[in-house]
Amino acid sequence: MSAVKDYVEPAEKIEILNVELLNRHRLLVEQLKSLAAELDLELGWHYLLDLSWIITNLEAIDGRTILDAGAGIGLMQWYLAKEGAQVISVDRLDRSDLDLKYRYYFQVKGFREADLSPIHSILLKSFLRKIGGPFYRRWMSKIISFVENLFRLPKKPTYPGRVLIYNQDLSDMLEITDNSIDVVVAVSALEHNTLQGLQLVLDEIIRVLKPGGYLIATLCGARDQDWWHEPSSGWCLTENSLRSLFNLSHDTPSNFTSYDELFASLRNCTELRDNLAKFYFKSDKNGMPWGKWAPQYQPVGICKQKAFT
Repeated sequence: MSAVKDYVEPAEKIEILNVELLNRHRLLVEQLKSLAAELDLELGWHYLLDLSWIITNLEAIDGRTILDAGAGIGLMQWYLAKEGAQVISVDRLDRSDLDLKYRYYFQVKGFREADLSPIHSILLKSFLRKIGGPFYRRWMSKIISFVENLFRLPKKPTYPGRVLIYNQDLSDMLEITDNSIDVVVAVSALEHNTLQGLQLVLDEIIRVLKPGGYLIATLCGARDQDWWHEPSSGWCLTENSLRSLFNLSHDTPSNFTSYDELFASLRNCTELRDNLAKFYFKSDKNGMPWGKWAPQYQPVGICKQKAFT
């Protein structure tokens, strides 16, 4: 059963994500956690906020063409497909050898032929990959991996939507025609561009959106000045910079006046603090170095509508 979502008519806005989203949309949050566990996906430290905010700002999902900008192999595209959307999954990273487990549950195709390797090619690469260790262990590992992949071979997809893998830079989506996408979503992805590069990406997103369509994105928010968060390789942006980059008027609603209050709530959020993904504890090259709970920025959401004329 799908989560009951408090859908509202989208409107242009800038909104620091309040941790109250987790309780306000508890059924959706638990469904996101369940799907992530089913797909063996770990979530970024604030991604439950990002995902919940974006999803509850969509008017509808089933039957719509939704572009997931900077999708990687992240949860958003799979949730949208689960709910019946046709998702164009765009990322500059090569995902042509996408793990077969995703094809087991979902209809997954390449946007172009080269964007997704045939199943037999993935099986062969899995068997031929180099593995260290004694001879018998290498072959046993290969056999186990091969058998596991056989069990992941596609069946009749569990979920109704479809994901089209498009390995392409967001600033150059030439194969996508003008005015063809209902909605563009981006989960904490756009800030990983240079500021000049981000402007090119936004121009391209607006080009492919249908008139009246929305870009619904989350980024990293900063209080007083823009700064580069080195561990996660992303820009933290002020309200003024967000208005300028997204071409939002000074009348566009914002809750940045509550920045300090919202940041205090974020720092005190035990649900996010106590459920950090395992990968945070393995490195300092991430948004929560070595798994130490110390948020340095706030997730902020942007709704931007493409003009009708």
